[in-house]
This record gives sequence, C-alpha cells and structure tokens, in this order.
Amino acid sequence: MNAKLDQIDLSILNDLQGSGRITNVELAKRAGISAPPCLRRVNALENEGIIASYHAHLNPQALGFTVTIFAEVALTSKNDVDLRSFEEKIQEWPLVRECYMVTGGADFLLKIIAQDFDAYQTFLSTQLATFPLVSQTKTCMVVRTSKSKPGVPLELINL
Repeated sequence: MNAKLDQIDLSILNDLQGSGRITNVELAKRAGISAPPCLRRVNALENEGIIASYHAHLNPQALGFTVTIFAEVALTSKNDVDLRSFEEKIQEWPLVRECYMVTGGADFLLKIIAQDFDAYQTFLSTQLATFPLVSQTKTCMVVRTSKSKPGVPLELINL
C-alpha cells in the first residue's frame, strides 16, 4: 500500500464505503474531527485515487433483472492486441457489468445481468459466442446470493 493512511482516514473510508450519501458533517463527527479537515481528507483520498467513485447500489431484481451469470471466456489468441480487442468489445455490451482478465483455463471472467434467461441466451448466441476471438464459454447461473459486500475489507489494514 503506497498511501499513508491513519485511523481517521480508515474511519472516513469505512463510513463512505458503507454509505456514500453520508454528509460531511456526520462523516467528520464519526471520525472525531471537524468538517473542514474532514472534507480536505476526503478530497485528498479522491485525488490519490483511493476513493474511485460514488454510486448507488441498485437491486437488479427490483428493476426486473432476474438472472445473473458468471461466464468464463477463453479466446483463440492470447496476444495483447486481441486481448485488448475483446476488452474494447465488451464495453459495447450492456449486459456485461464486470469483466476481469484471469489466470487458469479462461482468459476472462464476466458478470452478466439480464432480465431473464431468454435475454441472456440471446446475448450469448448473438453477441458473446459469435465474437470472432471467443473460442469457448463456460457459464454458471447464480441461484442465490449469500453475500454481496462492495468495497474492500478495511478492517484487515494494519497501521
């Protein structure tokens, strides 16, 4: 870890990670400092790239997206140009919500969220599986989510 964090920074990060809508006044109160230095610390954490973004965590089912799939994707080529070409292509596919380059049998792991199984199947057969660089896909459909905790385990950072 390159950043020089102290207990106040970790408190701020923990509270923001738990609730990005917390006010600066409440954040400062919880951290045990006044509002102006708290805001300076938050700005510094943003500038250092430790705080990458703020967003609302939406419930897919409440919005009609009932299927979550994890897909392992193997490509026909491992050269950098082809890997980047695939990474560029997935930016065009709204059903792909996350993409990771991985080691092992697959080259990428995708998290795909669709309205229903038919929508996922259409995506698979018309876009993912037909992309010229894709040689193989192996998918797992999520049956139940037992844990979904965003962020990082700040409690494991030793100062």
